[in-house]
Amino acid sequence: MASTFFGLNIGTTGLFAAKTGLNVTAHNVANIETEGYSRQVISQSADSPISTNNRYGMLGSGVSVNEITQMRSQYYDEKYRSNNAMYGQYESRSYFLNEVQSYLNEVKLEGFTVTFDNMYNALQELTKDSANLTVRTQMINHAQSLCDYFNSLSTNLDQVQTECNYEVKNQVSRINSLATQVASLTQQINTVEVGGENANDLRDQRENLIDQLSEIANVTVTETPVGNVGMTSYIVRLDGNVLVDSYDAKQLEVRPREQKLNQCDVEGLYDIYWDNGERLNTESATLSGTIKALFEVRDGNNKENLQGFAEEVDEGAMEVTIRATNINEIKDLNIPMEGKIKIGNGEYTYSSFEIRVDDEGQYTYVFQLNEEARRQYPEDTKVTIGHTVDYKGIPYYRAQLNEFIRTFAQEFNEVHASGVNLNGDTNVNFFAAKNKMTNGEYNLNSFGADKPMTEFDSDPLVTQASYYWLTAESFTVSETILVNPSNVAAASDIVNGVSKADIAEKLVALKSDITMFKQGDPAAFLETLVGEIGVDTKAALNFAESQQNIVNSVTNQRLSVAGVDIDEEAMSLAKYQEAYSLSAKIISVMNEIYDKLINEMGL
Repeated sequence: MASTFFGLNIGTTGLFAAKTGLNVTAHNVANIETEGYSRQVISQSADSPISTNNRYGMLGSGVSVNEITQMRSQYYDEKYRSNNAMYGQYESRSYFLNEVQSYLNEVKLEGFTVTFDNMYNALQELTKDSANLTVRTQMINHAQSLCDYFNSLSTNLDQVQTECNYEVKNQVSRINSLATQVASLTQQINTVEVGGENANDLRDQRENLIDQLSEIANVTVTETPVGNVGMTSYIVRLDGNVLVDSYDAKQLEVRPREQKLNQCDVEGLYDIYWDNGERLNTESATLSGTIKALFEVRDGNNKENLQGFAEEVDEGAMEVTIRATNINEIKDLNIPMEGKIKIGNGEYTYSSFEIRVDDEGQYTYVFQLNEEARRQYPEDTKVTIGHTVDYKGIPYYRAQLNEFIRTFAQEFNEVHASGVNLNGDTNVNFFAAKNKMTNGEYNLNSFGADKPMTEFDSDPLVTQASYYWLTAESFTVSETILVNPSNVAAASDIVNGVSKADIAEKLVALKSDITMFKQGDPAAFLETLVGEIGVDTKAALNFAESQQNIVNSVTNQRLSVAGVDIDEEAMSLAKYQEAYSLSAKIISVMNEIYDKLINEMGL
């Protein structure tokens, strides 16, 4: 049966419920600009009625606030994070490719085109007065300027690759920091919620950290109850690998590579490892986010790394021979002299390699291993050198530059070597490759089915005698030419007089030789390359902008559920204010009744 003061109790519950609603509304309004904040609402229900032992039956006893909940949609959270990872990947691609494009664009502006024309203008003057040492010196200087241009371009690409590498380290540090914070917040949340309360604001902070993680790499979250005590298990996976296991945050680390994957890579490129020593698979088809883009741009070779099939390898063997490869020309070879080789599922390192050419011009590679083969590999086992990265990154564009330089220099050298210099000497190369180790030059020779590489050098590293060593970084005019302009070969026969300059005329003709490259003449090759990076950069920018629009759209969908709407909160404020006033009025009325009952009806 209800007590005499039962109505006062009902009014009090209404007062407390309205006050709680006002406090939650004030909290929402205060956090309207807080990133990651989710709108909170109160859940209330009628208190249990009591029996009055009268004909009218049960009597309501007021209202109870059950809990304060946050308005959040798991579906939109997952949708946002998957799209945010794609945005992070496209945006990072766009940023770094734009840097590469800015350097390669010099080909069309004041870089290659001007320098190349200057060299050929000087070469044209040489055809008019081939014995003039001043003219020869001018031509040599312009040729060296062309080499310096490619050296500078190589240095710029080094800088972009180094920047990508540094950013890999930064992003790994961010992942570790965010994962540690998520684990700490999970512990705080469980400590609060084990007592039956909702840690809404802590949950918002944790979800905001997951949103930040999602731009770096694709992450998924699984939260499951642990027993019936209010605690949950919170698992965060990075590309399927556990990053956070409730209170335990796994750590990633970067380790500099001991071997290069590509011939012209900068030293010390990082790979990412878990704290248990397992390498993070950055070539994973499912990996996305900023971290994926960094490895694509830094290591992307458009799947043009050396691939072939092994001859039978015995267990304990120290070398492997591969044939039927995808690279049968030195101009396309960009593997490091020492590096990694994958035989089937086994990964090894090699210390050197040789190239043999058969009568049909097919290459066979023989790699010297640093360790014995751990098992027997049957014939036709798949072999790859380095990593196969399906993206046009810096290694790809380096390889294109190397192809241009090797092809052009070889054609130029072969014509020049067929001529005679002012001293009567022949077989003099005009262009050379700098040897950074000795400050000398590599001996450049072309070879094929009719000229095996072993004919040029007795050293087991038969690539010492080839254009393999000629890259954008090492491209230079031969020291023999630089120190003595008379060593320039302008004529085929000194007996007939160097003024004939028929070799110089052949060198001039190379500028417009449309058979030198499949794209056409030398200028056409580089113009095509510039066009290619332009298309790739534009595509990356378009994808980034499109993905940004998708992320914005999903964000708006999230906000429709979790966002704080100022008009809605204004309505809630008025609603709870009115409810509070009415509850206060009830208590006031009850007070008058009890005053009448106690003070005026007493004996």
